[in-house]
Amino acid sequence: MDQEIEHSYSPIRGHKLHIAHIGKGETGTLLFVHGFPEVWYSWRHQMVAAAAAGFRAIAPDLPGYGLSEPPVDLAQASWEGLMEDLLAVLDCLSISKVFLVAKDFGVKPAFDLARCHPERVCGVVSLGVPPLVESLGFSGLPEGFYIYRWREPGRAEADFGRFNVRRIMRTIYILFSKDEIPVAKQGQEIMDLADEETPMPHWFTEQDLSAYTTLYEKSGFITALRIPYRTKAAELEYANPRFEMPMFAIMGEKDYILKFPALKDYMSSEKLKEIAPDHRITYIAEGSHFVQEQFPDLVSELMIEFICKHA
Repeated sequence: MDQEIEHSYSPIRGHKLHIAHIGKGETGTLLFVHGFPEVWYSWRHQMVAAAAAGFRAIAPDLPGYGLSEPPVDLAQASWEGLMEDLLAVLDCLSISKVFLVAKDFGVKPAFDLARCHPERVCGVVSLGVPPLVESLGFSGLPEGFYIYRWREPGRAEADFGRFNVRRIMRTIYILFSKDEIPVAKQGQEIMDLADEETPMPHWFTEQDLSAYTTLYEKSGFITALRIPYRTKAAELEYANPRFEMPMFAIMGEKDYILKFPALKDYMSSEKLKEIAPDHRITYIAEGSHFVQEQFPDLVSELMIEFICKHA
């Protein structure tokens, strides 16, 4: 009988965290870290594939996302706190060492964990983002760039407030699936860049939309706007200035973030080789920002191949 994803709640640093899990872990454990507009559900395909390969897969909803309680004090929420949450999840579940699989802003706490606690990390798979030790910034992008807009207190709240959660999730998935950076014109808001007549990506089903809608109806968007968009990263004390474990980045060739000027410059520089000497990058043709949902079997295969090599 095929294994099914199970769900539990654990007290993590003062709040109750929802954790999806599957697999026995005979071969090792994978900790999945989502981004925005995602939750544990974003990893459903890779979790099942990991369990079938003999691994244990765990995917928490980060605080304030999905079924997890929000931070006790949202004003004090931090990137360092997210890393501490991941570490506390490992301790709570008595997991000594893991492979990290992270996407979008989830790579930041994953990379921090790998550098601050390298003894707990076997290797890192990142989706859409190469190994990084610092933010690259968004220079060269126009005023209507979605991150600039969502950083403004109250602006996204007013924009989102015109629509129900289903419409918001639908619009974000449409925009982030394109190969163009979401940019609003003067007098236009980000949610105006798609409407009900705009088709969803063919791989994103009504069932998927309903799943995300239900989870974000539970959590809302307050924490999502705070982290990642309105929280500055603090300087952390790292065990090592570079990544000593193997790193593997899976990139969609049509992911809009590849058009960020700073990222384009970074990926062609020597800095990447210096901070992650044991890394490789694979590009998936036609892959979008949501490559793990768009091409679930291929991403799962690449992920498991890398992890089995280093398990």
